[in-house]
Formats: sequence, structure tokens, C-alpha cells
Amino acid sequence: MSDAAGRFSEAAAAAGLAPDVRRFPEGTRTAEDAARAIGCDVGQIVKSLVFVAGSEPVVALTSGRNRVDPAKLASLCGASDARKATAEEVRRATGYAIGGTPPFGHPTRLRCFADPDLMDCDMVWAAAGTPESVFPIVPQELLRIAGAQVAPFTETRPAG
Repeated sequence: MSDAAGRFSEAAAAAGLAPDVRRFPEGTRTAEDAARAIGCDVGQIVKSLVFVAGSEPVVALTSGRNRVDPAKLASLCGASDARKATAEEVRRATGYAIGGTPPFGHPTRLRCFADPDLMDCDMVWAAAGTPESVFPIVPQELLRIAGAQVAPFTETRPAG
């Protein structure tokens, strides 16, 4: 795991970021686990989810309380369909394992979309390369470093 953590640190430094990486041995694999460990709202957790739209891997930076609507994501990408990437596809596209995929620092720049709900937070928390490490970041800085475009790609939540 230290290799993944090291690659993340190098990518952050190359982007001019010195993240305050926090490690939680109990893990932060799910948004709920991360929020509980950090002591923040689940909506402040950034899920860096990889989808395949058509044949292109894309990253969907999603608020911990939301779910990606594959049809909306496909439409944003101009693709006929989108599906969750397999574990091998995630590793090949990002260089990281599911559960620890950071929002940036991938071998090649992937098209990236950000959930508008993340923009309502003062601070969000994202994976830092391993399933037990996260870092805080201001949403606007996250957009800049990840090269993300804010776009509506999540499922519509029922009212109430």
C-alpha cells in the first residue's frame, strides 16, 4: 500500500498541494465508514468512482450521500451507455484499487465530473491512494487539481 500512498503524495506535490493525509486503520472504504472515522457528514465524502462511458474510463467525483445515474453520466460523455468499471479497469485507468482511488494523480488525465452537491460544502474529504487514508480539500481546489467539470449525474433523490 505504501507504493500507492507514495504515488498519491507525488501527484499532490506536482499539483502544488501538500495534503493533510489522515490514516484510519479501521478503513475508510465506504463513504459511511469514512464519515464515521473523520467525524464529518457523509455528504462531505468524495467518492472517486470510475465508470466506462462507451469505451472511455471517466471519473465521477460523487458526494457520499449520492449515487451515480449511469444514463446521465453517459449523456454527459456523449456515449450511448455507461457502467461501473470493474476492479481491473479501475486499476488500469487510475493506478489505484477500488476503495482508495484518489480524485487525481492517475497515469493519464481522465475525463472527470464533479457532483454539484460537493460544491455546497466548505471542505470535503477524498481518498489518498489507499483504503485507509483520506485528505481534506476545499471543493474549488479539488475541481482545479482533478480537472473536473461540475455536472448533474446523480440519481434524483426522493423529496422529504
